[in-house]
This record gives sequence, C-alpha cells and structure tokens, in this order.
Amino acid sequence: MTHGERAAMRAFGRQEQTADEDVRALFGQSTAVFAKFTGPAHVVETANAAFQATFGENGQGLGTLLDEVYRTGEPRTDRDVRVVLGSGPHEREVSFDLTCEPRRGATGEVHGVRVIGVETTQVKHAQRLMAEHRALLEQIARQAPLAEVLDGMARCIEELAPVELYVSVLLADPDGLHLRHGAAPSLPAFYNEAIDGIATGEGVGSCGTAAHRREPVIVTDIATDPFWDDFRDLAGRAGLGSCWSTPILARDGSLLGTFAMYHPAARAPRDNDFALIRVFAGTAALAIERHHNEVARQAAEARAESARAALAAAVRAERELRAEAERRADAAAELTTRMQAAAAAQAGAPHPELCQLGGQAGCTAAAELKVADSWGDSAWGCPAHVEEVLIHVRSVFIAGEELGGLAAYLNR
Repeated sequence: MTHGERAAMRAFGRQEQTADEDVRALFGQSTAVFAKFTGPAHVVETANAAFQATFGENGQGLGTLLDEVYRTGEPRTDRDVRVVLGSGPHEREVSFDLTCEPRRGATGEVHGVRVIGVETTQVKHAQRLMAEHRALLEQIARQAPLAEVLDGMARCIEELAPVELYVSVLLADPDGLHLRHGAAPSLPAFYNEAIDGIATGEGVGSCGTAAHRREPVIVTDIATDPFWDDFRDLAGRAGLGSCWSTPILARDGSLLGTFAMYHPAARAPRDNDFALIRVFAGTAALAIERHHNEVARQAAEARAESARAALAAAVRAERELRAEAERRADAAAELTTRMQAAAAAQAGAPHPELCQLGGQAGCTAAAELKVADSWGDSAWGCPAHVEEVLIHVRSVFIAGEELGGLAAYLNR
C-alpha cells in the first residue's frame, strides 16, 4: 500500500468515526411514553405528556394489547407498533416498542395494566442512514465515479430525512471563483442549469455566499432574504422556500464545493439538521478530494507516459542520425578512395590545366579528374568541385573517356 493510499484509508476511518457520532445525534432523543390503566375498561390513571400526545388520553389503538395482558396476567412486549400522527399533509407514521405489564393488588389479582414504551422511528432512521452512509464510504474507497457517489448521497438523504427536502452539491472550479453542477437529483432541470457556473461571492444566494465566506449560510426564508434578490424568481418557479448551504472544504482548507439542503417552505434548521449536514458535507469532501487525487494521479501518469514516449522517440531519432552520419562518413570515405584512384588513372590522359567546374566565377585549381553524365556531357575539375558535382548533380559519374561537357552545370 502506498503512502497516499494509507493516508486515504486513515481519512476514511476518521470520517466514518465522526459520521457515526453525528448520526447518533441526527434524530434527537427518542420519545419515551408511560401510562397506567385501571380496571377492565382501561381507564387512564396517569400518563405522561408524550403518551397523551401519541395515543390520546384513552390510549387509542392499544385496546387489544391491554385486553390480553389484563385477561392473561402475562406481560407482553410488542415491537414496531405503528401509530399515525397528525392528518393531511402533516400526517406521519411513527413506530414504538411497547411493554405492557399487569398491575396486581395485594392478593395478586390483576387490577390494571402499566405501559412503558420508546419511540423507535428515530432509531430505525438512524440505523438505515448509518448503513447507507457506510455504503457511500465503501463506494469512495472503491473509487466509484464521483457523479455516482454524489447522486447516491443526495438520494439517500432525501429518502431518509424525516421531512421533505432536496439536496444539491456544487463543485468549485480550480480557481474557486465559480461553482458547477455536481448532483441535485430532485431539483428541476431548469434550476440546475440556471445555477450551474454561478460565481462565488457575497450575496450570491446561499451557496455562492457560503463558498465565499468558507462558512455555512442559513437562509430560512428565500422570499425575504437579500442574498436571494437575484435568484428569488428562479427559486419561486422551482418551489423552494429555504436553503441551508455549507462549504465543502479539503483538509488543507481549500474550497471543493458546497452542500445545500432546500425545503419547499420557509424553515429553520434544528440540531439534528446540523448533524445531518456535518455527516454528509464531510462525506462529500472525502469523495471530491479522493476524485481530485485520482484525477491528478492519472494526469501525472499520462505526463510520465508522454515523457517516456518522447524520450524513446528522441533516442530513436538520435540512433537514426548517428546511423545516417556513419553512412555518410562511409560514403565520403569511399568517394575519396574512388576519386584518388580515378585521379591516378587519369593523370596521364590529356586534360585542361585548370578546373572547368567553377562555373562563371571560374576556378584556378588544377584539373585532376574527369566526370561525365549519361547524356554524354563531361568535364575536368579539381577534387573539390568533382565531389560537389557527384553529390548534387543527378546521373554524374567519374568518366574514363572523352564524352563531351556537363553543359547545365558548367553554365550555372
């Protein structure tokens, strides 16, 4: 395991431990209920306020349970007893674990029932949320795509939160001056498109301001908050009443993005809301930072591979140049040998005194070699001009007999 991987695993462990602590506080204290009933008609003798608020003054919905315990004299525990609270749009279902015990008189006869219970709704939510959160952390550890992690996180929060809300994650540009769409599965597409690329700055909605300040910005009523002056109509069309935004920061304090929770109505956060924000803002930070590290690693590997390819190409080119230089040196040596042999062979033949290959400028060197081409032109020249002719003029060779003159070359 590399140093970077070990650091990532330590961060993973710290995030999981911190998240567990916050998750335990997410839904507040569980509601405890208590009541005493007397007689077969189960008349309430005493009950705490939580019991009365949940089951009513007469213990509505508990008649069958109370009858059985009163009749048999045996205690009974029922788990996940479902109770519907409120009505209409405010209706919600809660669950309780209830223990019913018989109340006995001095002679042992049953004269009533005692009920003790605790609401398990919050515990169930917290357990599911912890399971989903661990699954997200495992996704991050497996380096799942960032968009997949953030979208899954948003949907998890929206599904498990006790009230209706919409989650949005915006990602900071490298310069930290703008925010880009990251995830917002339940917000309207037109809204996501409109805020994609918003600037970070004071008064730029909740998210732009939170990113600028590097601290949470809680807007409880979008309809009246000045931060939303430029976006109020947009939020109204999207049906948004409040927005709580938290900056997502890397371990070095740099801006990674923002985590926002919207509600359809004006609403102020409670302690459990802040716990939820801490859990998932930290999770988002871990996912985004891990993504940035992976992108940087891939870019570094690509640069290294490019450098290796460039080096290999340079080595090949250097080898080819060296081979070409060696071929040229061999050819030059061979040409010199041939010229020397030809000069010796032609020394006794009649020939002009001076080089004829100097062109219009002329050449005062002694003529030593005769060259010719396949068209029958020939001339005598000094070794330097003969070598130049052999290199630059096509179809020229060292002549062994009179063949005429190299007209084109001589008249250059």
